[in-house]
Amino acid sequence: MKASAWKTFVKNKDLLLIMTPGLLKIFIFAYLPMIGVVLAFKDFRYDLGIFGSEWVGFKNFEFFFNSQFAFRLIRNTILYELGYMIITTLVALVLAVLLNEISSRFTKLYQTSMFLPYFLSWIVVYYVVYAFLDMKHGLVNNTLVSLGLEAKNWYLDSAPWPYLLNIISLWKKIGFSMLVYYAGILAINQEYYEAARIDGASRFQMAVRITIPVLMPLVSILLILSIGGMMSGDFGLHYFIPGTSGLTYPTTDIIDTFVYRALTEIGNVGMGAAVGFFQSAVGLVLVLLANYIVRLINEENSLW
Repeated sequence: MKASAWKTFVKNKDLLLIMTPGLLKIFIFAYLPMIGVVLAFKDFRYDLGIFGSEWVGFKNFEFFFNSQFAFRLIRNTILYELGYMIITTLVALVLAVLLNEISSRFTKLYQTSMFLPYFLSWIVVYYVVYAFLDMKHGLVNNTLVSLGLEAKNWYLDSAPWPYLLNIISLWKKIGFSMLVYYAGILAINQEYYEAARIDGASRFQMAVRITIPVLMPLVSILLILSIGGMMSGDFGLHYFIPGTSGLTYPTTDIIDTFVYRALTEIGNVGMGAAVGFFQSAVGLVLVLLANYIVRLINEENSLW
């Protein structure tokens, strides 16, 4: 058994060597910081350090869950992430299928134009959005005024932000998701389509009966992984784009932005660690639950 394992190691040594930098990165930035989980159960003091600080049990968790904003923050975080996940998946699937069907010389141009926003930082996206929503000079308000309507101060009203944030998130993330599904479509065996053409199937029928079903395992895996991050909101999107106006917090504030403000304004490290631990624990449970449900429906589409 040991000899067999050694032979496997020697046979794949090149691949293992290529993996080493990635594994080190994961170990340093994902596993090593787990030592800090103990801060969630301590009254952290800088002079005593992580292990010298006093144990306080679940008091750091009480600070968050007894807050009047706890329900609102959890609700906003889950609903926004659910919305981003569902809308991005559906639109990315449709665009990937359409991109595969057009097969023109402009395919690369379409891919690049949709993929470009993915590389923009949220700071840059903020200025792009601000050019549209600025009270005095924004494109949207100028259009409203030219139509005889009143200009609106978007940064002092919480009502439109659920729609705006979903649109902005879709615009920024759609390119990457679409590219993943498009790569999946290119990997589909062309014999399926040739057989369907011989049987007289239309392009729409081939997309619905072949492309989408074959992509389902990939969609399931990406959805399961996304569900794991449902309790961890997109900090950049929710912190930079709506700004720091308290009037928009009822619909824009999520757990991550609340924790950031708590750390910068109160300096409560223990509470921040407690909320982070809560998010990770719930995320793990959600991944296990989602994979279990997918496994019950179709074992081949599950992650493990």
